[in-house]
Amino acid sequence: MSIKINFIPINIAIVTISDTRVLDNDKSGDVLEERVLKSKHRIICRNIVKDNFDEIYNLFSNLINNEKIDVVISTGGTGLTGKDITPEVMQTLFEKTIDGFGEMFRWLSYSKIGTSSLQSRAIAGVSNGTYIFCLPGSPSACRDGWDQILIHQLDIRHKPCNFVEIMPRLREHRLSRTKN
Repeated sequence: MSIKINFIPINIAIVTISDTRVLDNDKSGDVLEERVLKSKHRIICRNIVKDNFDEIYNLFSNLINNEKIDVVISTGGTGLTGKDITPEVMQTLFEKTIDGFGEMFRWLSYSKIGTSSLQSRAIAGVSNGTYIFCLPGSPSACRDGWDQILIHQLDIRHKPCNFVEIMPRLREHRLSRTKN
């Protein structure tokens, strides 16, 4: 006998990291917004932040401290140029990294762009009980990241396991510290 599991919508913040994007020309943010809504999740906010360490850090700090947000998905700043600092900022925020996300993203990208996938520094982690997924800044990368990874892992019905089912336990280490 199989047990039917109902879909659980989660609360998502979308962030575009770029010096050149505004809402009117943010195609990657549009791709993520459209896919998140089509999947029946909720968008809590959508932000654009400049490629500036302090601005990125402050925005993400606010987002991960917002109890209404379960997941932050960003696009941009994951390349190799001097202004691409998203992974460096995230390393200061993450309590745990989700190494397999970047590995899987590059593996999937390889079928489309070959060895150029090496230039992607897609990264993911957990901070303050909030998942953070950082995708490259192209609409194609956002489609691939959502359609091939995130849509499945952010759906409680995906088996054998998914990110949603362990969300209630992401803050366990903090709770155990306060009890001692």
